[in-house]
Amino acid sequence: MEPLIKTEDLHKIYNPGENEVRALDGVSLSIYSGEFVAIVGHSGSGKSTLMNMLGCLDTPTSGRYFLDGRDVSALTDNQLSEIRNKKIGFIFQGFNLIPNLDATGNVELPLIYRGMGRAERRRLAVQALKRVGLGARMKHHPSELSGGQQQRVAVARAIAAQPPVILADEPTGNLDSRSTSDIMNILKALHKSGRTVVIITHDDDIAQQADRVIRIMDGRVEADYLNHTDNAASGCEEKEMEDIIHEKQEENNRPDSQ
Repeated sequence: MEPLIKTEDLHKIYNPGENEVRALDGVSLSIYSGEFVAIVGHSGSGKSTLMNMLGCLDTPTSGRYFLDGRDVSALTDNQLSEIRNKKIGFIFQGFNLIPNLDATGNVELPLIYRGMGRAERRRLAVQALKRVGLGARMKHHPSELSGGQQQRVAVARAIAAQPPVILADEPTGNLDSRSTSDIMNILKALHKSGRTVVIITHDDDIAQQADRVIRIMDGRVEADYLNHTDNAASGCEEKEMEDIIHEKQEENNRPDSQ
């Protein structure tokens, strides 16, 4: 099975030279279609930089990144924008909703950029909002919605076009415990329906709800393991995935892979 996401010796260096900062320092990892993965690290660990790389929001200083079999490491800004629009659904901590658009309009917005016709994008937006439990709030503006409801709109926006990857950056960071539980249940349901879900988080409680955890420290992969939970429903059988992870870790530790 070929990975949906694959990085090879990924580096990101800011201020090269005497005062350089190695935000990523040789990150190699693979994520397969249908996985539910949490990438965990404290502030300054490099997890946000890695999120920017995986989301095609930035390019590495060196190394390679393959998304759905395509090397996207050195694409132009316009090419990266097209990849983001077609391959990745983003969920951010700050919701990033447009205040003067209602819920339906916010969900439709990225579909407009894809050149989709009005009737089709409206159908997909309504379908996505109903899926996250906002069928009765589709005409409400962000100011008329709670924080948890705003994040549900953001989730609907991310999934409306049915991208292969859902990338969630601290998706529960601004939510209360009840809304956090609601959003996590939605993400689990999306995963069980076949979506690949990657959560960037500093919260171990959130990470423990994913099937697999990748821990980042000082710009490197510190640990990569499976959670043994009842919600495991990845695209591979658990034993097969354990073998793949083990093989990848051994490959990354070989002298000729550095």
